Amino acid sequence: MPNLKHEKLCLAPVAGVDEAGRGPLAGPVVAAAVILPSKGIPRGLNDSKKLPAAERARLCGLLHSRACVGIGVVEADEIDTLNIYWATMKAMTLAVEALERCLGARVGHVLVDGNRLPKWSFAATPIIGGDAISLSIAAASIVAKHTRDTIMAAHAEAHPHYGWHRNKGYGSPDHLRALREHGPSPLHRRSFRPVAEAFAATESFAPHTIG
Repeated sequence: MPNLKHEKLCLAPVAGVDEAGRGPLAGPVVAAAVILPSKGIPRGLNDSKKLPAAERARLCGLLHSRACVGIGVVEADEIDTLNIYWATMKAMTLAVEALERCLGARVGHVLVDGNRLPKWSFAATPIIGGDAISLSIAAASIVAKHTRDTIMAAHAEAHPHYGWHRNKGYGSPDHLRALREHGPSPLHRRSFRPVAEAFAATESFAPHTIG
């Protein structure tokens, strides 16, 4: 279970950062940055992938009420411009900037899930599998995942063909089938191969005007 071992080794205030949505074919990549309270840390914080959706929603609500939280969102069109790696780095940076506005001060240290860091001027440490080790990163993983899932559920109402309320934009069989049958939406990532192929097929069947 995650704990505060890494946080205690760093200059306070210590933030955990994680992202959600690197792999989907549609929708944004979302990052969250969280500084846990000194008292009243919600019980049950863990890697968001190990928690059911209802528990993530409950914990996310508690974190917003008890912790200092920042969220960064980079949309699909910018993912296509930057590529998914740099879009993720930007989302993390936006999340920390939002966190510092919430905090009203600079962070002392940032713990990031993974093995790569954005180009930051402050101290930061990457931790592979950090969402299962660090409580702060686990908290960030829950906020990022729940926030992105909520965004995709809202988009699913306007684009019902793709089943985003179920697959959250990932390349599930029903999503890929809808992509072939209906073509891509404005929220699809054109730089991702299945979407690029769907765009190419759509264009090849588009009517041509003569004269």
